[in-house]
Amino acid sequence: MSHPVLDTDFARHRMVDTQIRPMLVNDPRIIHAMREIPRERFLPPELAAGAYMDRSIPLGAGRVLGEPRVVARLVQSLVPRRGERALVVGAGTGYAAALLDRLGVAVVALEQDERLIAIGRDACGATALGVQYRQGPLSAGWDEGAPYDMILIDGGVRAIPPALAAQLKPQGRLACVLWAEKRVPAAVLAEASVGGVLRERVQFDANLPLLPELAPALAFSL
Repeated sequence: MSHPVLDTDFARHRMVDTQIRPMLVNDPRIIHAMREIPRERFLPPELAAGAYMDRSIPLGAGRVLGEPRVVARLVQSLVPRRGERALVVGAGTGYAAALLDRLGVAVVALEQDERLIAIGRDACGATALGVQYRQGPLSAGWDEGAPYDMILIDGGVRAIPPALAAQLKPQGRLACVLWAEKRVPAAVLAEASVGGVLRERVQFDANLPLLPELAPALAFSL
């Protein structure tokens, strides 16, 4: 029995009209980019049919392709400007990195997982040529490209790694989903003040899964 072929153009426009525009995403550049970027390219072929659903899509090993509206609002909170430099930490298959690239931002996409890097390099090679993939531990960031105007952690964290804060320019911005203790997970925007101290402001409730690579080490007591 054959399955119906997904009309990706229709699904992409419907995603924008029903998931993105009603959810306070009002930057026309982001809306335009999301209408153009083929989100299905950022998934393994067996998962491509779910590319435009309003949920995160599991990629294995605790990683996901983030829910479209959450990714859009995280990027919007950074207020990206053409010509700026960005680091995407936990870039996965590269969708958020490609979105920033379409906004005229020079993007370094940092990822540890070789399988996700392979998908991301292929997808960005076809849709976002400016994205530069780098492989390394997420908690260390990518110092060779620092300092950055903005950093996007593409997933949830319990706390912002100090190494990432140190790689921001003065007045640089960092966006992520923060799972703070005894609080509902929320997207936060952190801005670097004098001395590299981050000032965090909650933007909206969001439920991106925690990035396993940035999970704090378990503490043992005797």
